[in-house]
Amino acid sequence: MAAKGTRKNKNNTQITWKEIRRQKVLIFWGAVFVIYGFIFCYLPLGGWLMAFQNYKPKDGLLHSQFVGLAKFQQLFSDATFLRVIRNTLAMGIINLVFTFVMAIAFAILLNEVKSRSGKKVVQTISYLPHFLSWIIVTGILHDALSGTGIINELLLKFNILDQPLNFFAYPKYFWWIVAFANVWKETGWNAIIYLSAITAIDPSLYEAASIDGAGRWAKIRHITFPGIKPTIMILLLMNVGNVLNAGFEVQYLLGNGLVQSVSQTIDIYVLKWGISQGDYAIGTAAGIFKSVVSIILIVVANQMAKHTGEERLF
Repeated sequence: MAAKGTRKNKNNTQITWKEIRRQKVLIFWGAVFVIYGFIFCYLPLGGWLMAFQNYKPKDGLLHSQFVGLAKFQQLFSDATFLRVIRNTLAMGIINLVFTFVMAIAFAILLNEVKSRSGKKVVQTISYLPHFLSWIIVTGILHDALSGTGIINELLLKFNILDQPLNFFAYPKYFWWIVAFANVWKETGWNAIIYLSAITAIDPSLYEAASIDGAGRWAKIRHITFPGIKPTIMILLLMNVGNVLNAGFEVQYLLGNGLVQSVSQTIDIYVLKWGISQGDYAIGTAAGIFKSVVSIILIVVANQMAKHTGEERLF
């Protein structure tokens, strides 16, 4: 028993002034990031008080009239806000499914490329769109999908259409255009972490599978996919909380009066009513709603993963 106690004490690093001086650089930079997080992440949460007030900039947070949940009641009695929730959820789910699946599929397929130089070229080209701003991406989309764009030219050439189609005039196309834009822009970048997870798989597993006569599909199914499954689960749980972060720039830049009913997201609603109309309280209430729903989604998804025995965040 004494030996066990001695061994246990040796494994525990005691916090002494000598240890603090030895780790002073680490402690300094750790304190810097803690202070940064407090100032820019937690301190601004005090502004949530506006959602429970009839906030007036001239009165400030401390002197504006307290109205309780009146702003939230106003939100959920607004048909526009309910439509905005629908749009945000729909685009968020579509983006999550397509970008998630495409990144995994791309990483697995790229891993099957045997040429190292060819793999590097493809990977570099694939993640370059990530560094383009949404202004450039939406400009490319506008040109490609315009009446004289390459998409209409191809559809006319192969007799799929009789006349050019204005894709941005039909609400039924808008969500899928947004999904395509996100997939094209982020697939290569999102695949990097899956490629890293694949490289961590023991190569001897593939050699053993080859000896047993397994083909490429069998190796992917029984080695590659199970090997990156923990990474997939962790990233899925993290991304579930971002479902309501369906985007702002792409919807704002691609949207127009003809597709307004399907293009507005919660972020655009906050911009319109919270800033443009000067109703900061209603904009803050909408932002709080999005944050609370995101937290609930993460907790629920994490509990589901826990009950099924999968990897979880906490």
